[in-house]
Amino acid sequence: MAEQQKSTALVGCEECGLVVDLPALDEGKKATCPRCGHTLLQHIAQPYQRPMSYGLACLVMLVASVSFPFMSFSVQGITQEITLMHAAVMLEVFEYTALALLLLLTVIILPAGYLSMVLYLYYRAGQHLRHSDSIPIRPFEKRLCRLMIRIEPWLMVDVFLIGVLVSLIKIASLADIGLGMSFWAFCVYTLLLVKCVSMADRTWLWLQFLPFVPVTGVKPGDSHLTHNHVSCHICAQLNPPENDTGRCIRCHGKLHSYHPRQMLQRSWALLLAAAIFFLPANLYPMMYTVSLGSKEGSTILEGVVLLWQLKSYPIAAVIFFASIVIPLAKIFALTWLYFYAQKETFEDERKAIQRLKIYRITEFIGRWSMIDIFVVAILVALVQLHNLMAIYPGPAALSFAAVVLLTMLSAMAFDPRVFWPKEALVAVAEPNKHKENNVYD
Repeated sequence: MAEQQKSTALVGCEECGLVVDLPALDEGKKATCPRCGHTLLQHIAQPYQRPMSYGLACLVMLVASVSFPFMSFSVQGITQEITLMHAAVMLEVFEYTALALLLLLTVIILPAGYLSMVLYLYYRAGQHLRHSDSIPIRPFEKRLCRLMIRIEPWLMVDVFLIGVLVSLIKIASLADIGLGMSFWAFCVYTLLLVKCVSMADRTWLWLQFLPFVPVTGVKPGDSHLTHNHVSCHICAQLNPPENDTGRCIRCHGKLHSYHPRQMLQRSWALLLAAAIFFLPANLYPMMYTVSLGSKEGSTILEGVVLLWQLKSYPIAAVIFFASIVIPLAKIFALTWLYFYAQKETFEDERKAIQRLKIYRITEFIGRWSMIDIFVVAILVALVQLHNLMAIYPGPAALSFAAVVLLTMLSAMAFDPRVFWPKEALVAVAEPNKHKENNVYD
């Protein structure tokens, strides 16, 4: 497959802004930024067959996950059986439409759309390989590729599975739990989806459709601080700074010029909104429990304390870290990063890399705070035995979901290139010496 990428191209690193001469890659290799280590291009083995195989198998498991009973809950001879879709339906019954839509989008609708796009685009990429330039890329295929890239961060199937497992352990001592065929299909679906997403490299996929367009005046070692190009975050194409359309000359995606002040204002605004929602998310009940006609509400912290008293130490620890420590730590970490980014004074490249690593961690862990929301969704759908035992969502659920989504949006709006000072350009004055060092197995 190396013959597909004989010609190298210049790309700008998303995380540090360094312009790198992208090397030709063999199967199983990847190219990383010589300055910050960010992956620029990945060329997996069997690049057409494997994503399509995993994607097709994943869609089959998704259909199986919503077609059969998911799990059942039985106490004193009364049984409640649910499907995967029933969790969203029950949230809608209790007038939590936003949470029901969030569950459907992140666990079923967006993953199904993502997998369908992967199958179609990789099939079309295979056609381009076999027929060379005789098959032009269609405008809607560009839109599909852009959409696939944008929805990838919102796939939360793996987070939902952890939420299901936490729910099972949380109520296993209260009643008999039965696992249906869809539960096991969903476990396989989760593993296949994670594997499929890891194989889809957007830079490599765009290369199968369109070559990079040469841009004059840009050379390896330049960066976003040289102001002689604008890098596309969708296809990695370098665009001339005088581009009046505001669209990438290659994929037609919207360009985002480097404006640190405007970027920080957006990031600060979203983070401040998340901090405001964090208060009601922890002060109001996350869910209400009805037992023998008695109704009792519990906040996130009260739920953790109850699990600890019941000696469910691992589950108490998971809920405590996912629902309290991680959101709070992310808010403080982003506040610290934004504060130093706003100062615009950095001592050296080493500190820039340290802050970049912290940013990567906060961006990665943010979605896992959604575990508690998914726990509530499963328990609300499963435990509905009228006055004998029932669970209802509380007002904190919506606030907590807002905290998770706003912190994710804040981290996405932030541009980590702001960490890199002008002095760092001196370290890449001889970019050719990095060319072989940025290719790894």
